Amino acid sequence: MSDATNVQAGRADWLREAKTTLILAWPLIAAQLAQIGLGTTDVIMMSWLGPEYLAAGTLSTSIMFLFLIFGIGIATAVSPLMAQAVGREDYRSVRRTVRQGFWVAILFATILVPFILQIEWIFKVLGQDPALGKLADSYIQFAAFQFYPFLMFTVLRGFLSAHEDTTVVLIATLIGIVVNAIGNYALMFGNFGFPRLELAGAGISTIIVHSVTFLFGLGYVLTREKYRHYQLLLRFWKPDWQRFFEIIRVGTPIGFMLTAEVGLFSVAAVMMGWLSTLELAAHAVAIQLASISFMVPLGLSQATTIRVGLQYGRKNQAGIGIAGWTSIALGTGFMAITCTLFILFPNMFVSLFIDASKPENLEVFALAASYLAVAGLFQLVDGAQAMAAASLRGLSDTKVPMYGAIFGYWLMGLPIAYYLGFQTELRGVGVWLGLAGGLAIVAVILNWRFALREKLGLVDFSSQAKGNTA
Repeated sequence: MSDATNVQAGRADWLREAKTTLILAWPLIAAQLAQIGLGTTDVIMMSWLGPEYLAAGTLSTSIMFLFLIFGIGIATAVSPLMAQAVGREDYRSVRRTVRQGFWVAILFATILVPFILQIEWIFKVLGQDPALGKLADSYIQFAAFQFYPFLMFTVLRGFLSAHEDTTVVLIATLIGIVVNAIGNYALMFGNFGFPRLELAGAGISTIIVHSVTFLFGLGYVLTREKYRHYQLLLRFWKPDWQRFFEIIRVGTPIGFMLTAEVGLFSVAAVMMGWLSTLELAAHAVAIQLASISFMVPLGLSQATTIRVGLQYGRKNQAGIGIAGWTSIALGTGFMAITCTLFILFPNMFVSLFIDASKPENLEVFALAASYLAVAGLFQLVDGAQAMAAASLRGLSDTKVPMYGAIFGYWLMGLPIAYYLGFQTELRGVGVWLGLAGGLAIVAVILNWRFALREKLGLVDFSSQAKGNTA
């Protein structure tokens, strides 16, 4: 059934879908905002230590997240697989997916952490200031081990979302914010009788936060009566290689796609470091604000994958179109609001992070405000690409979107950013314009693919149990 036919399904169906999606999504959105609150807390407290600590922290988290996002992509594969299984009422498949999702999370954490621990050497290769590299290393040597609890909690989040039980995700994340603030205050600055560890203290606090969050979520799932029949950890060590490799097959393209996007932003941070430490510090503030606004469509996208996956599992072609386009409209509509605010009031937002009354902050403040104004321009396309990608994931369509992301971000966006940043007078603003260009190209590719999903053979109910990565 085409989207033209879907439009005739009736306003009531679209409004019902919007309501259902928002009910499912709001705790995930709030949890994403709370999650970014963890990073925001770190940015604010690092800035209290000084600009060089803020710059070092930005570099380390940018590089680390580049690795982490790949693991998140792999673990995210459990969401469409479980949603499709719930739609088919195949609950045994749900149990298999959760268990092997944990296996995959542990495996990739074990592979990725050793690379992260070489961060100081990586910075040298990238031509960064050795002093900044040494500071960043003090954070990474502890924070890298957050990969284990973080990725395993991602699997739990997919399980809970597939059962439309997302409030606990929000509660767990809010607990994490409190633990993070207390941990940073104690360990970074030497309060409550603890030693002053500065960035190393922030790294230790990060491990504690994600461990607490995961254990809270796991305890909830194991003790709730409605989930006990799954017996999720029974015979946990028994391999299920078919499901294990299915998660990797579906998740690996998601990981590469997310890494392509985050990698572009990480390289942008490196470029800012080449320009100057002040421009890197300004970039840290602007990207933090842009990231906060993106948490709404990101949380909504998690619900989108579940809604589309459920309709796919139920073999409901019309429902797939309604679920996908409703979410794309909601996500893009929200970003239209943040676009307007960033363009009209950049100084107001930057002042939340930087005190413009201090003369030494004036240059960083002005740079951050100029970057944020440009960030407003890509808010619309950023929301559109995120929602379209989530809709395609609900169909287990991950391989071609990965190619589209690599093309848009790395073959188009990155060269534009480098040329405008270093071959013109635009400098940092030029780098940000390159980011916007890459996002716009990917948004067009992914929305076009979702619009043509039936013609492209993406809605193949006969093969849904195995997934479709055409």
